[in-house]
Amino acid sequence: MSHALEVVTTVVVGVMVGVEFSVAFVMNPIFNALPEDSGQLARAHGGRMLGAVMPFWYIGSLVLAAIWAVVDHGAAGLVITAGALLALTVIMSVLLLVPINNRSKTWTPENRPADWKEQSNRWDRFHYIRVAILIAAFALLAAALT
Repeated sequence: MSHALEVVTTVVVGVMVGVEFSVAFVMNPIFNALPEDSGQLARAHGGRMLGAVMPFWYIGSLVLAAIWAVVDHGAAGLVITAGALLALTVIMSVLLLVPINNRSKTWTPENRPADWKEQSNRWDRFHYIRVAILIAAFALLAAALT
């Protein structure tokens, strides 16, 4: 049971890292290259779609890491550190990224604020930091498997 928990946790976090990496380095650059209205509309749609699922994914990942740390004391240091990093991404998301996302997911070409690009760029900068933290957490979980 313990090994299955370790693998499931690592896979869940790994897939989340892949999605967030793709948003940062694939999807948003594609959206930014689209004509202004199309790119902004794509980002708003992505914000609605991923904004609906990511809270469960982030919290679920953190819960899985916490359970792993309790169940398997041998790798507890790595898993606790990974869990702390996951908790940091949750806090960072709630305080920095979600407020911007909650605004931007409602924007249309008719109602977006004049500084919508600056707000999108701010979200991107915070997201790059979050992705780096997620990669570190994932690496620690993968190391804990060995």
